[in-house]
Amino acid sequence: MDSETPTVNGADGAAPPGRGQDAGRPDGGSGSRSGSPPDDRADDSGESRAGRADNSGESRADEADGGGESRADHHTKVTVLVALAANLVIAVAKAVGGVLAGSPALLSEAAHSVADSLNEVFLLAALRRSRRPADTRHPFGYGKERFFWSLLAAVGIFVMGGCFSVFQGVEALRNGAEESFSGYVVGLAVLGVALVAEGVSLLRALHQVRGQGGGLAGLRDPALRTVVAEDATAVLGVTLALVGMALHMVTGQVVWEASASLAIGVLLVYVAFRLGRDARDQLIGEAADPELSGRIRALLRAQPEIDSVEGLFTMQMGLDSTLVAARIDLVPGLDSERVEEVSVRIKRSLTHTFPDADQIFLDVTDRPADRAHESPAATGERGGA
Repeated sequence: MDSETPTVNGADGAAPPGRGQDAGRPDGGSGSRSGSPPDDRADDSGESRAGRADNSGESRADEADGGGESRADHHTKVTVLVALAANLVIAVAKAVGGVLAGSPALLSEAAHSVADSLNEVFLLAALRRSRRPADTRHPFGYGKERFFWSLLAAVGIFVMGGCFSVFQGVEALRNGAEESFSGYVVGLAVLGVALVAEGVSLLRALHQVRGQGGGLAGLRDPALRTVVAEDATAVLGVTLALVGMALHMVTGQVVWEASASLAIGVLLVYVAFRLGRDARDQLIGEAADPELSGRIRALLRAQPEIDSVEGLFTMQMGLDSTLVAARIDLVPGLDSERVEEVSVRIKRSLTHTFPDADQIFLDVTDRPADRAHESPAATGERGGA
């Protein structure tokens, strides 16, 4: 490199203070070697965003108003509302049936449904708040709000669902539980209705997952992932409660129903742990998936002006927002004007190819002297794009 000044430029062309101040511009102003005046940055930002909108289709187009609801968010919102309606109705039915029947398993399931209902409220808040546009206090936007509210939902499942279910099971083992035949009938009928309602909600969630690519790709949205986990756990929990109550009715031994309540509690604690761990990883700064990082690194290495990629760092800033920071060493002989042109072109290429990479920073640096002999430019192994 013909300059010793490292340069960092973001998706909007801005450079952090104190970086690249000795790289002069043709107009005599000072700034980063790959920086640009505010007006140019605005133009560059507009073109980059336009390219991303073309690539990401409906998602970016639907959010053009700054915080508007995308089609994917709308589908997720409908799924959450369906789950909320089902859980509210089921919670009331389970609570009434549990009190009338004196069933610990049914009361545990009522607590589970109450926890799920509160969690749906958290998820609706996540969908609304995460769409807010970036501002001066949060220049990278509010995309991580989804991860925060998903973490609260996991805590709700653990405390209101898992812990209460375990408590009900222990109390039943200690004190026993007597139920009349009519109580069994009421309890089994309520659980049957709950199983159907939870199954419908689960089918709706799985339908959306398939519509978004299926598998892990369809579960990228933490709100949708939480709904699927809740509904699947609810179906299994209701099944356990049905089996426990039926065995209690047949054998007269409360241990079966108490064991079902304990099993439901353990299941909820496990699901809460898994959801909480995922939300924690995303909140503290989880990198993009290795496949995406590898494609970004390959695109950078394919640029004829890049001698080597010394470092690549990514972070998920939201559901459809990824920060990309790359430390690159350019081939020797480029003046400051050429470096600026190359940086702008590379950024546009990245945003065009990877629409979710909406925050891009390039740090132009020099390869350490003791590794200079490994440079593709020095060995004649230079590739090209």
